Amino acid sequence: MNQFGSGSPRTGGDGLGPWSRFASWLECVCVVTFDLELGQAIELVYPPDVRLTEKEKTSICYLSFPDSYSGCLGDTQFSFRLRQSVGRRTSRFGDVYNRDAPVTLQREVSHFFGYVYFRQVKDVSVKRGYFQKSLVLVSKLPYIHLFHSLLQIIAPEFFEKLEPCLEAVCNEIDQWPSPVPGLTLNLPLMGVVLQVRIPSKTDKPGGSPVKQAAKENLLPAPTLLPTIHELDLFRCFQSVLIHLQMLWELMLLGEPVVVMAPSPTVSSETVLALVSSISPLKFCCDFRPYFTIHDSEFREYTTRTQAPPNVVLGVTNPFFIKTFQSWPHVVRLGEVRMAGDLPKQVKVKKPSKLKTLDNKPGIYTTYKTFLHRDKILIKRLLKGVQRKRPSEVQSAILRRHLLELTQSFIIPLERYMASLMPLQRSVTPWKTPPQIRSFSQDEFMSTLDHTGPQLTSVLKGDWMGLYRKFFRSPNFDGWYRQRHREMTQKLESLHLEVVCDADLLTWTRDKSEVEIVDLILKLREKLMKARIQQLQVKDGVLHKLDAFIHTMIITLPRDLQTVLHTDSHIDFNSDVVDSS
Repeated sequence: MNQFGSGSPRTGGDGLGPWSRFASWLECVCVVTFDLELGQAIELVYPPDVRLTEKEKTSICYLSFPDSYSGCLGDTQFSFRLRQSVGRRTSRFGDVYNRDAPVTLQREVSHFFGYVYFRQVKDVSVKRGYFQKSLVLVSKLPYIHLFHSLLQIIAPEFFEKLEPCLEAVCNEIDQWPSPVPGLTLNLPLMGVVLQVRIPSKTDKPGGSPVKQAAKENLLPAPTLLPTIHELDLFRCFQSVLIHLQMLWELMLLGEPVVVMAPSPTVSSETVLALVSSISPLKFCCDFRPYFTIHDSEFREYTTRTQAPPNVVLGVTNPFFIKTFQSWPHVVRLGEVRMAGDLPKQVKVKKPSKLKTLDNKPGIYTTYKTFLHRDKILIKRLLKGVQRKRPSEVQSAILRRHLLELTQSFIIPLERYMASLMPLQRSVTPWKTPPQIRSFSQDEFMSTLDHTGPQLTSVLKGDWMGLYRKFFRSPNFDGWYRQRHREMTQKLESLHLEVVCDADLLTWTRDKSEVEIVDLILKLREKLMKARIQQLQVKDGVLHKLDAFIHTMIITLPRDLQTVLHTDSHIDFNSDVVDSS
């Protein structure tokens, strides 16, 4: 594999090491080409010293080219997602960013996203008669719209100038500020300045679109990118609009779904749109926007000896029709055909009707929805088509509908979860923080008569049945673990604050050296945990406890002072302040 550049590691200008700013956005940039002897092969990787395993390189090669059935001539853009190799070190950017980002936009821990710009054009100078090459941005960030917008700027120039262009682009990206949730950033690239806002978890869901930031004397003037991650939902769902309720439920419940599409573009956009349909709830199952028979998980996901896994796969190869005949839900899409004003809507068919030679679009499933479909939404979208309403407006209507539907479902769960939190007055400095009460499904269900989704949603149906099935899904497990972790950290923060406000020096006056040392070690452990987990505490709390520990240490005999100063990482059992 050829790598370009000087080969010497670049020194980061911010003291964080080589390519640190670049690495906060991208893992690397790859160029994949077709070699007559090797097939797909990585031609270039930048930065030169990036670490990709052979398995990751092979996956990137196969996922960066449309399969031969797609017949993609010209330029094609699509996305993929692949599993990272075991043992890869976690990013130093993840903790702070993920703490403040919405759960749906957190940096991936165990997967990479690949954003592809593929070009296939006739070229008589090449043996096969075609020039075939892909430019791929590899990242742990799900910034679909931003990275595909970057490719539209970079790729046409790259295919003309090749290596020098790519090196210059990577050097420019390495000058960008890191993505910080809540900030609006100006990102210069190849004579263009893109202005983007990084969403924060404190943003109101479905809030106003991004507005141009205050005028700065920037030349050229920034190009505003209204979103870094949202897709054109209306275009993605236009042939399945009347089945939107069913698709939303399948995503909510984490059901195994295969999307068969005519191209990687349709495949990847549809899968990503499906996964985003339950936002702001995080989709906690695996999903592959573009999946091929060469994928390292192919056997794992296509075995017939066990039930299909909780995964959403996007495929284009007709071979998969036979492979996935046992799967419970297959969405088969064709090229979009208009039926009057609205694209022709696919029909729901029995899975047994899915045949290799029958390429008719359809949703092959026996699934029965718990909730009734929203006919008002369909009428509103149809009216928009008739009035030539712009696609972005139609998408905004769809996104608002899906957001309100998800919120109606999740708010009762959030309300009940909040009731499990101990009262603030029960947190005292001399006792272990009280436990969060256990989640009782029966107790939760009993609250629905008075505080259920019917308060915010007009949709009728079996909401209770939907909740019962949701409790058995990976999405409930992921949501519960996240909320429980946040509540536990909140209790830890409250405990730190009440400890800080307590008169600890008075408490130590009649205590033995052993008890004082025990208190110092426990406080030190709590401080270390608070810093590692980056707990949100009032200003000055950590500094005040640090000062108190120092004050206590200097009251002790010199030999103990030496031990406590030199060994600040002594292991001990408890991490709470306890007067026992």
